[in-house]
Amino acid sequence: MSHKGNVYVIDDDPTMRDSLDFLLGAANFNVTLFDAAADFLDAHSGLRFGCVVSDVRMPDINGMDLLRRLKATASPLPVIIMTGHGDISLAVEAMKLGAFDFVEKPFEDERLIGMIEAALQQSPNRTKSDDVSAEIASRIATLSQRERQVMDGLVAGLSNKLIAREHNISPRTIEVYRANVMTKMQAHNLSELIRLALRAGILND
Repeated sequence: MSHKGNVYVIDDDPTMRDSLDFLLGAANFNVTLFDAAADFLDAHSGLRFGCVVSDVRMPDINGMDLLRRLKATASPLPVIIMTGHGDISLAVEAMKLGAFDFVEKPFEDERLIGMIEAALQQSPNRTKSDDVSAEIASRIATLSQRERQVMDGLVAGLSNKLIAREHNISPRTIEVYRANVMTKMQAHNLSELIRLALRAGILND
């Protein structure tokens, strides 16, 4: 059976590297492991198209630095960033820097595998579609003023509590508005919402 595609795992934690090697290998990906972003960057120019899965917190060159360097070289490789719980602001910054997606640890195996499969289905030379941007704008137009405020808070990396405090309403009410925002924007999770906001120009690259 042929491999589904190449995956390049970057993590300084040997236990996590071994775990991902086993998981992704069993899912029939061709996995290459790196214990430092510097090693990956040294090998980058000779690598075939594939998905990069990188931890965000690493010594020397961290996940954010890695994204900046890949963006500067116009690398076609999609990058999935792994973050710890509570690193939403970092995840937002990662999406602004061009990350394909982010996943919070601990994550469900199938969620990560699904992200990688989606990333590998992308063309290395993606082009932006005006039709898609117009569709996103039409979804944003359906949001109420309060829902738009909540959406702006979410894509800025604010927690429900901080958004509630900023607008002087209860966190429970924010949860209701948040659910409405996700439904109207047709976003299944926060990373999708951030990508939509970037495409609509709400977040600056």
